[in-house]
Amino acid sequence: MLKINNYWKYKLEEIAKKNQVNNSAINKESFEKLKNQLLEWEKNILEPWVDKSNQFTNQNTTFDDEIKTIYTPLDSADYSNQYFPGSYPFTRGPYPDMYRGKKWTMRMFSGFGTPNDTNKRLKYLVKHGQTGLSIAFDMPTLYGYDADNERCAGEVGKCGCNISSLKDMEILLDGIPLDKVSTSMTINAPASVLTAMYATVAKKNNMQLNTLRGTVQTDILKEYIAQKEWAYPPDAHMRIIKDMMEYCTKEMPNWNYVSISGYHIREAGSNAVQELAFTLANGFTYLELGQQAGLKIEKFAPRLSFFFNCCMNFCEEIAKFRAARRIWATVLKEKYGVEDKRSLLLRFHTQTSGASLTWQQPMNNIIRTTIEALAGVLGGTQSLHTNSYDEAWALPTEDAVKIALRTQQIIAEETGVTATADPLGGSYYIEWLTDKMEEQAYQYFDKIDSMGGVVNAIKNGYLQKEIAETAYKTQLKIEKDQDIIVGVNKYNEKEDKPIDTLRVDLKAQEIQIKRLKKIKNERNNNKVKESLERLRKAYSNENENCMYPTLQAVNSYATLQEIIDVGRDVFGEWTEPSIF
Repeated sequence: MLKINNYWKYKLEEIAKKNQVNNSAINKESFEKLKNQLLEWEKNILEPWVDKSNQFTNQNTTFDDEIKTIYTPLDSADYSNQYFPGSYPFTRGPYPDMYRGKKWTMRMFSGFGTPNDTNKRLKYLVKHGQTGLSIAFDMPTLYGYDADNERCAGEVGKCGCNISSLKDMEILLDGIPLDKVSTSMTINAPASVLTAMYATVAKKNNMQLNTLRGTVQTDILKEYIAQKEWAYPPDAHMRIIKDMMEYCTKEMPNWNYVSISGYHIREAGSNAVQELAFTLANGFTYLELGQQAGLKIEKFAPRLSFFFNCCMNFCEEIAKFRAARRIWATVLKEKYGVEDKRSLLLRFHTQTSGASLTWQQPMNNIIRTTIEALAGVLGGTQSLHTNSYDEAWALPTEDAVKIALRTQQIIAEETGVTATADPLGGSYYIEWLTDKMEEQAYQYFDKIDSMGGVVNAIKNGYLQKEIAETAYKTQLKIEKDQDIIVGVNKYNEKEDKPIDTLRVDLKAQEIQIKRLKKIKNERNNNKVKESLERLRKAYSNENENCMYPTLQAVNSYATLQEIIDVGRDVFGEWTEPSIF
């Protein structure tokens, strides 16, 4: 562990010194020779060619620096320090043989309508070769409301599966061997409740909690930053997450209980560097939260996973993933004193960009998704979701989702990119981009630290404003044709051809409300009342772990909203600051 007053400034100074050295792997004579050769090439070959060809290149990059025509060893970090896959700082991958030993998990994101509908879709995907489950929930569930709440009219089952009680979770997971399959659940504000439901279903099916593998997102920080789906003020949510970390470390040791998500930060309009920096800054915040719970980092860090977006700037995205691994390992070792290799590994799920999908010429989205998925693989992802071509119109059809899955399978089986680890490592351009990503991420870490950390930066609106300004600038570039979107501002057609889309049965809300009413009539309401009062007392006592009474409430068939509303009463609600 480095004992310094400001670690982030130290790292920036270290990077600056490294940049001044240029490339110590090249001796002085060779360095000067290469430099002169480059100058001669630029003067005698490149410049006359450019003058004659009148070339224009769409930069479409995160960085203010203009992308150069070529990159050489003069642009790269010190090549005398060779990095290898499976070794610190894991720039080239977390495992020595990467996909030669095991392919990434093909984890298609699925969820719509009733639990019955989603259960059917999950089984369909497994039948066609999916190797991990990923469940999407609808807006009422994400906000912690039951299907019968008047605020949920027209939203039940529309953008994901509706879960209002333990009974719904039992139906959703029916026939799925939870002790043999890995499950990811994208849920945040009610993450503790959905985790309790999942664990309860497993126990009801005589499965041991320590056999359960999967991920619950839980990352409330990115909700305040980007997605805006919270139930309580930040401090209250962080307390509940701390209790989850403590509970799961003890009871569910193979469960990844926080998936730190950059995906939604990127979808909100951030650039690649902001996605990288804000996501890792959130990760460091959860590390310190675990320490506050009295846990050793080596005990819980392996249970923290990451979730990144993959957009259309192919090389930039690959560099982002490589930089993420390097930064995480370096900071944990140097700043937090972590030595355990498993704790230094940054393992992540990737989803291709939803924001890059276009309503116009939707079949073009198949190509976009393919390019993004390939970047995720070349960047070393551990699991991957590929978006369907019709998702700018609606939730995907079975045919569309099968094409999206086949995209991954073709990359895995036909392209040959899995034959070697980090096939683009050593590319001067990729290495320069990786170094650039790292440096600019540290600049953001330093800025956030000066504000007192991520939570304070959220409360004062800094992170939200950074993303909003970037999104605005990006949109201006598109409208001015400076960034080209094929089919939108170039090569567009007068008439868009409609496609068949999935339509969620409007009866989904009716079905869910009917089931909810039946549960409330048949359950032991005295037990429900007792369990909710027990939860209220736990929420009111900072020293009590609230996961145990949450499990009790779930098991009594208290509904999602009944449980979340206890927290709303105790903690109050939160209004984000105005940023403009």
